Amino acid sequence: MPVDQEKLNQFVMKFVGDFGASMHGPNVLIGEQLGLYKAIAANGPMTPKELAEKTQTNERYITEWLAGQAASGYVNYNNATGKYMMSPEQVFTLADDNSPLYFPGAFYITSSLYRDQRKLAEVYRTGKGFGWNEHHNDLFVGTHKFFKPGYVANLVGAWLPSLEGVVEKLQSGARVADVGCGLGSSTIIMAKAFPKSKFIGYDYHLESIEGARNNSVTDGVTANADFQVALAKDFPGKDFDLITFFDCLHDMGDPVGAAKHVRESLKGDGTWMIVEPYAKDSLQENLNPVGRLFYNASSMICVPSSKAQEVGLALGAQASDSRLREVVQAGGFTRFRRSAETPFNRIFEARP
Repeated sequence: MPVDQEKLNQFVMKFVGDFGASMHGPNVLIGEQLGLYKAIAANGPMTPKELAEKTQTNERYITEWLAGQAASGYVNYNNATGKYMMSPEQVFTLADDNSPLYFPGAFYITSSLYRDQRKLAEVYRTGKGFGWNEHHNDLFVGTHKFFKPGYVANLVGAWLPSLEGVVEKLQSGARVADVGCGLGSSTIIMAKAFPKSKFIGYDYHLESIEGARNNSVTDGVTANADFQVALAKDFPGKDFDLITFFDCLHDMGDPVGAAKHVRESLKGDGTWMIVEPYAKDSLQENLNPVGRLFYNASSMICVPSSKAQEVGLALGAQASDSRLREVVQAGGFTRFRRSAETPFNRIFEARP
């Protein structure tokens, strides 16, 4: 088959962009870990020498790092002054870890996947799974850093208010289970906002639960937040007013079994809030930058995690609303609706 030279050149440049991005990722982590972005944001235009002195790093390394950041569009370079600076948008996404669009956490996730890639290639051959707990620790750190800012920005102000009557219950004092809580960011955010309510975070990953307990002490919510190791299909407790699943239902081996247990654990007028990655109904509609992100993450994290568990349904991160509805209704729920959304999230309300 003859090769179209113009199309080949276009694809080569696409590869160059992707290859450059993959080489850029570890340098983003260095910038985050050494406080380089924050130093530029706080001090304005800086030469490599000034940044190195401010951050107690080596000037030669900083010179190369800054050049790479400028070529990537993550900082800006002034040729007349030889100084580097950051725009408000760059500061918002790279130097403010409370921003809802704080990017560096994402690169910890990709770091873990490169470390685990050979093991994941083997499960592609065998069809077996690769559990969440088997991944490198960078996945847990990255998930916490990447998702927490979005929860801070949206959970209390938009997502919970989108659920019928839930905020009022939380304000007066409710019992809440946060299933698949990881390092506890979602649980802690809710516990801070609603001190009269009691929150229990559940996760099957012991190390994450230990981290969540430590975070709860740091954030001062031990009075109304607790964390326990448990599976989604058998976490303890009954008569919860609210049960939440943040970005985890599609990772589960038996999401129908989890849905049934949620139904059994809720009060009769209780609510199940499900947060899932943004997706549309068809593959064709998801062939876009957001779909690219989630399909690739799903192939390395979500599907292997599900297949490592019993049943191994493997919904995937781009499961459609209708597919999720089937799972929820199979668990015994009669009402299911999308109550809110962001460019990266879908928020669902399920009621008995």
